Amino acid sequence: MEPNWLKWAKELQAIAQAGLTYSSDIYDIERFEEIRKLSIEIMTTYTGTNPQEIKDLFANETGYATPKVDIRAVVFHEGKLLMVKENMDNKWSLPGGWADVGLSPREVAEKEVKEESGYDVKASRLIAILDKKLHPHPPSAYHVYKIFIECELIGGTPETGLETNQVAFFSKENIPDLSVARNTLSQIKMLFDYKRNPIKDVILD
Repeated sequence: MEPNWLKWAKELQAIAQAGLTYSSDIYDIERFEEIRKLSIEIMTTYTGTNPQEIKDLFANETGYATPKVDIRAVVFHEGKLLMVKENMDNKWSLPGGWADVGLSPREVAEKEVKEESGYDVKASRLIAILDKKLHPHPPSAYHVYKIFIECELIGGTPETGLETNQVAFFSKENIPDLSVARNTLSQIKMLFDYKRNPIKDVILD
């Protein structure tokens, strides 16, 4: 589902990032800088984004290029799924975000639910590990793995966080307007299917 131009831009960026990390020859460094410029030019041409913003986004990444990890908590209560309304686009998503250095996936899921919804949960099982580019998300400059972790509701009260402005539970028949950069309709339906059939195997892209 990922357009070719985005695939090429990200691959060029990954090559440039690795080359700039491991090269010491000044001529090689210059060549890898040129490759990075090409990736920025592709992104700028197809997205209309300011080249400096793209450069800052790419220059922020150092070392060997690896996918980013987005962790989403899946919390059911009385057959309904917990979601939070994001300040960024005023649409709904599962609680979650980038994995934090120093925390396990379980700890990230539990922390994100508390911070974004006010609820206390206990992570219980892995549902899916998805490659964002294989699903109908908007184009992303990063290659992202999305981890969905089921969590049991154990306490707390609904409270919004710094990044959220509403907290609610939704049935499969009443799914709200989704923040598709974070989760898609097909993914939400996948989670309800898992709830009905808890012995299904983990989904792995």
